[in-house]
Amino acid sequence: MISAANVWWQSGTIYQIYPRSFQDSNGDGIGDLAGIIGRLPYLRQLGIDAIWLSPIFPSPMADFGYDISDYIGIHPIFGTSEDFDALVAAAHGAGLKIILDLVPNHTSDQHAWFLESRSSRDNPKRDWYIWRDAKPDGSAPTNWMSEFGGSAWAWDEATQQYYYHAFLDRQPDLNWRNPEVRQAIYEVMRFWLRRGIDGFRVDVIWHLIKDDEFRDNPLNPNYSAGRPPHESVLPLYSTDRPETLDVVSEMRRVVDEFDDRVLIGEVYLPVERLVAYYGRDLGGAHLPFNFALLSAPWNAHEIGDLIARYEAALPFGAWPNWVLGNHDRPRIASRVGAAQARVAAMLLLTLRGTPTLYYGDEVGMKQLPIPPDKVQDPFEKNVPGIGVGRDGCRTPMQWGITENAGFTTGEPWLPLAEDFASNNAAVLASDPHSILSLYVKLIDLRKHQPELVFGDYAPEPTAGDLLAYRRSYDGQTLLVALNLGAAPASMHVEGGEILLSTHLDRKGENVSGPLELRADEGVIVRLRS
Repeated sequence: MISAANVWWQSGTIYQIYPRSFQDSNGDGIGDLAGIIGRLPYLRQLGIDAIWLSPIFPSPMADFGYDISDYIGIHPIFGTSEDFDALVAAAHGAGLKIILDLVPNHTSDQHAWFLESRSSRDNPKRDWYIWRDAKPDGSAPTNWMSEFGGSAWAWDEATQQYYYHAFLDRQPDLNWRNPEVRQAIYEVMRFWLRRGIDGFRVDVIWHLIKDDEFRDNPLNPNYSAGRPPHESVLPLYSTDRPETLDVVSEMRRVVDEFDDRVLIGEVYLPVERLVAYYGRDLGGAHLPFNFALLSAPWNAHEIGDLIARYEAALPFGAWPNWVLGNHDRPRIASRVGAAQARVAAMLLLTLRGTPTLYYGDEVGMKQLPIPPDKVQDPFEKNVPGIGVGRDGCRTPMQWGITENAGFTTGEPWLPLAEDFASNNAAVLASDPHSILSLYVKLIDLRKHQPELVFGDYAPEPTAGDLLAYRRSYDGQTLLVALNLGAAPASMHVEGGEILLSTHLDRKGENVSGPLELRADEGVIVRLRS
């Protein structure tokens, strides 16, 4: 097994939990901390190493926790401060790390800081947020757009100025050019690090600094009707400003005050720009999240090219990472189909770098269409009918065959998939050929084969829908061959032994000459030296 002396966020597998949807312990239809504690044995059996929790802080829930009204509390729907301490202790006792979501770009409009800021123009916290006068004609200061639709500027009648909000108008952006704001958030980080958490995933980290001249964003010449409205402009001046990297480095220094912690950044940027968030001399985020697989066309040529571009762009010594799903994007099983979801699992867990998987993907949960009267997501409510809703990837975890899939004894906050009686963790755990069994074996293989953690990555020449690469370490080499197509494929192998097939039926098979792959099949082969 990979030694515990290795850096855990490099050798481990991260598992994202959306707390509202994981496990309800009190029958209110919303997941909570006690529910997560009760499911730790499942996570240990799955084999993951770290849990990333989406926000659990006090919030009016305009954006389901990403509008924080108190950075150092626990929302009562999730439990108490004591419940949180119990979770950290239980997770650590089970050998699992805890990563919290940090949302420093914006607060709730009900946060005490904003209530002070908007109370008057001369309030000491006025400059903690971004306030601007209207243009002479009374219009917004710039053409910057909210990612949730409409202008990113909201008029405050009482003080006769606009405030900036990159998301909902109930999520005003903090002014990260103000040193007092920076220090306040850094103290929040220290508060939770002292409580024993193992790191942060920083929400929309590339948004933190805005243009100090407040220039209009250029129009997007490739925008077309039916796309989200915020894409009509290119966010040149409202995101990814050069000074943002200084802030990320400051956050890293805070994290580095504590032993063995990790800083992860949410960054939706092309890989060539994403890698800048590793920072000068790797003094930025340990892991700027690489979301490229979330939107990549699912074919061997495109995926292979993406991997090559990412590997080439990485700064020397930077540790890579890959993500297949999260709480904002459609489920992988719906994006590529149930058969290819198994191949995708093998891809995620054999590429060079830290894998992050999203709760429920290991049981093949699909994107669920949400009836209009059940929609919860503010993005879908603001911009309906074009497919931007996120509720479908946030539905309750499917645990078993009992009522509400074992998630709650009450009314679940979002609907459950109709197939939960057959597609759930309990049923799949008893099936040695299920996708859940595949995930368990892949994660276990990664723990025991150092090639999959520390090995070099080298692409293999292939044709058609076949993607193949070698992972080599300390004189040993594994070949990963993935058939991303619906027809059989083959490649030449000098000789080796199959360690794992996505069909879970070829372990120990010797191969020499043609390596035959069925449709929608991936294999891991130990090559003979």
